[in-house]
Amino acid sequence: MRETRILEFKETITNTFLKTVSAFSNYDGGTIFFGIDDNGDIKGLLDVKQACLDIENKINDSISPQPNYMLEIQNNDQIIKLTIKSGLQKPYLYKSKAYKRNDTATIEVDTLEFSRLILEGKNIRFEELTCKDQALSFEVLHCKLKEMIQLETFNQDTLKTLNLYDNINGYNNAAGLLADKNHFPGIDIVKFGESISIIQRRITFENISVLEVYKKAISVFREYYQYEVIQSADRKKVEKIPEAAFREAIANALIHRAWDVASQIRVSMFDDRIEIVSPGGLPSGITEEEYLSGKLSILRNRNLANVFYRLGFVEIFGTGIIRIKQLYEKALVKPDFEVSENAIKIVLPIFEDNVDLTKDEKIVYQILSETMLKPISEIAPYVPFGKSKTTQLLKNMIKRGLVVVEGKGRGTKYIIK
Repeated sequence: MRETRILEFKETITNTFLKTVSAFSNYDGGTIFFGIDDNGDIKGLLDVKQACLDIENKINDSISPQPNYMLEIQNNDQIIKLTIKSGLQKPYLYKSKAYKRNDTATIEVDTLEFSRLILEGKNIRFEELTCKDQALSFEVLHCKLKEMIQLETFNQDTLKTLNLYDNINGYNNAAGLLADKNHFPGIDIVKFGESISIIQRRITFENISVLEVYKKAISVFREYYQYEVIQSADRKKVEKIPEAAFREAIANALIHRAWDVASQIRVSMFDDRIEIVSPGGLPSGITEEEYLSGKLSILRNRNLANVFYRLGFVEIFGTGIIRIKQLYEKALVKPDFEVSENAIKIVLPIFEDNVDLTKDEKIVYQILSETMLKPISEIAPYVPFGKSKTTQLLKNMIKRGLVVVEGKGRGTKYIIK
C-alpha cells in the first residue's frame, strides 16, 4: 500500500493527524491507518485500545464541528483504521483553520477555498449569491429566448422562473452572467502560428452576456476551422474540427467553470488542434473517471446550465464529454481531456479519419491502443498475416505519424499517436 489523496499512514499518534481529519471531512472523505509507517510497513501500536481512546478524544476536543468518523482495530490488534466521511456542516476546523489534501500532503486552504467551504456548508452556490451589480439589462437573453423557444413576454416573472431574481435579494450572480453588461471574465482566444512564440491574433470577450461570449467564440472558430469547396454547382462546407465538438467544449467550459475565480477561459488555436482550458477543477463529489465517462454529472452552476439547456445549447444531463467522444469516434487522433485541481483542459485535434489507411493497415490499427503500449507479440497473433508483414505495416504508419514506437529490440512497443 502507498499513501494517496484519500489514504494516509501514521506510525504513531500525534496531533498532526487532526489536520488530515479536517481535510477529509471538508472534501471527499478518507482513511488514516495508525501503526503503519510512510512506506506502508506495519509497525504496530503498543496498546491499541488506549490508542483508540486517545484518537477519539483528540478528534472530539479539537475538530469543530463534530466530524463523522469510525474507528476499527485490525491486523490482530496491531493497527487502527480511522475512516472519516465527507461532512455536511463544512468547514471542519482544526485550531480555527480548514485543511485539504494536495496529493498525499495536507495543507491549509486559502481564503477563496475557505469561502467556498462556507457556502457549501450552507448549501449555497456562488451563482445564487446576490450580484453586486443590480442595474442589469437582459436584451440578449430576451432575444435568444424569443428566437429559440418563441417566448414573447419577457419580464421580472420570467427571470424569477429562471431562478435569476427574487424579491428579497434581487438579481443573483447567474443573472449577472447572463446580463448584457457585467463584471465577469469571459474567453481569451489566441490564434498561434507555427509556434507559441508567433501570435497571429488575440481577442478577448468579457464583461458581456455569456450567451454573447458563446456566440462570438463560435464565430472566431468558423474563421479558422471551416471553409467551403465547390463541387459541380454545389458548395460544400468542410470542417477541420467538428463544430459540434467545439460548441460542446465551450458550453461545457462556461457552465461548469468556477466563476469566483477572476480568470478567463483560455482558448488556444493551433493549425492541428484547439485547446480549451476552463478555470476550476471538478466539483466536490465527482471523480475524474466519473466525469470523463459520463457516469455522474454534478452541476456547479445549475441555473446557468438550465438557461443553456432551455436554449438548446447543451443537454443538461452532463453528456458533453460523451458527445465530443462520439463525434471523434471515427477519427485517427482522439480528443484529450486533462483534469487538475484548478483547471479542466479539453484538446480537440484536427479531424482525420482513417480513409487513408489500406485494408491491412486498418486491421493492425484497430488492434493498437491510444493509452497502452503494445509489443508485436500482442499484435501479430490477432491479424490474418505474418509477423514480418505486420512489422512492415507498423513501420509505414510510423512514417506517416499515425503510430509511435518506443524501445528497441525485444522491448519495442507501439501506440496510436
